[in-house]
Amino acid sequence: MNTTVSAGQMPDLTHRERTIVIIGLMTGLLLAALDQTIVSTALPTIVGEFGGINHLSWVVTAYLLASTASMPLWGKISDLFGRKRIYQTAIVLFLIASMLCGLSQSLWQLIAFRGLQGIGGGGLMSLTFTIVGDIVPPRERGRYTGYLTGTFALASVLGPLIGGLLTDHFSWRWVFYVNIPIGIAALFVTGVVLRLPFHTTPHRLDFTGSGLLVLSVVSLLLATAWSSDEYGWGSPLTVGLYVLAVVAGAVFIWWERRVAEPVIPLRMFNRPGFSSSVSMAFLAGAAMFGAIVYLPLFFQGVQGRQATNAGLLLLPLMLALMVASLVVGRLTTRTGRYKIFPIVGTIVAAGGLWLLSTMGPATGRVASSMWMIVLGLGVGAILSVLTIAVQNAVEMRDLGAGTASVNFFRTLGS
Repeated sequence: MNTTVSAGQMPDLTHRERTIVIIGLMTGLLLAALDQTIVSTALPTIVGEFGGINHLSWVVTAYLLASTASMPLWGKISDLFGRKRIYQTAIVLFLIASMLCGLSQSLWQLIAFRGLQGIGGGGLMSLTFTIVGDIVPPRERGRYTGYLTGTFALASVLGPLIGGLLTDHFSWRWVFYVNIPIGIAALFVTGVVLRLPFHTTPHRLDFTGSGLLVLSVVSLLLATAWSSDEYGWGSPLTVGLYVLAVVAGAVFIWWERRVAEPVIPLRMFNRPGFSSSVSMAFLAGAAMFGAIVYLPLFFQGVQGRQATNAGLLLLPLMLALMVASLVVGRLTTRTGRYKIFPIVGTIVAAGGLWLLSTMGPATGRVASSMWMIVLGLGVGAILSVLTIAVQNAVEMRDLGAGTASVNFFRTLGS
């Protein structure tokens, strides 16, 4: 992993224009990250209207599957056809899907449109960080990626809160309609202010590689999601999905070594720092979302606390993550060095997970909050610099694919 940031050519944006674009990007990222969790508190109301409680989890799963599988594709397509137009395509797709989700007349319609929304959300999450690499000098990226990482963490907490408020006071459909004015604002800002140089050259999309990647990832995620709840680890369906994931992944690697313009250029894994960065992103995503999912269940199911919202219980974790992201981002900008932060962050996060593993029915709120803060500080220190590390590791032609890979592995870990 490189220890210092390097210089590169940037588009001619004033500080004010750059700030406005960053705000627009944060808005787009907020939308995509919110929709990972905002629908959770609306699920009981949705099942009350549509029925189909056995398939209700797919309202969440469809979005996560589609966004995870599509992230590398958005990164590669933006490398081929230009960042701005592809980012705006992702916004438009997300907005159309949000409207369709709100207009759904059955549970299966909603699930299908959530999948479409997830494809747009995957583009927003992956291309936001890539565009920062396009418009911000390497020395200053730490500060801005800290803002974005903090926005992502904040959205994870605000999602259930906002979803509950909209469902209680308006309708569950407003969980999706609320995206439209905010998304239009992000589309307008990036359309007017964002200027990125791009030279058109002949391209050939790797449809075969894309299909193999999606097949492998979706099979892996479905097998993992179904194995413990619905079918069991040893069921023929679970085993078959895992085998399919491995076979499709192996064929994908074989294919990517031979195609002219691969969706995930394997040459990136030969660059110093790339493999370690995406591996740490995977582990940080697992730690972060493992805590987000498990802790509210523990507090309410084991300790019997009458919390009205899971997000409030996680506030110490998310505040610590946001503070660490902002502080580490500013330190990276000030010093130009970042290698030490993910190393220290990994140690701190591991310590936080160990502390949380010692919790029992008698553990007090102060103790659990302190341990969540330890975990949040560690994860925040890791996530805020991994994008910078990858952007400095890969070649400029692979900037979109490399940045998308960080988000892909983080979300896969989640």
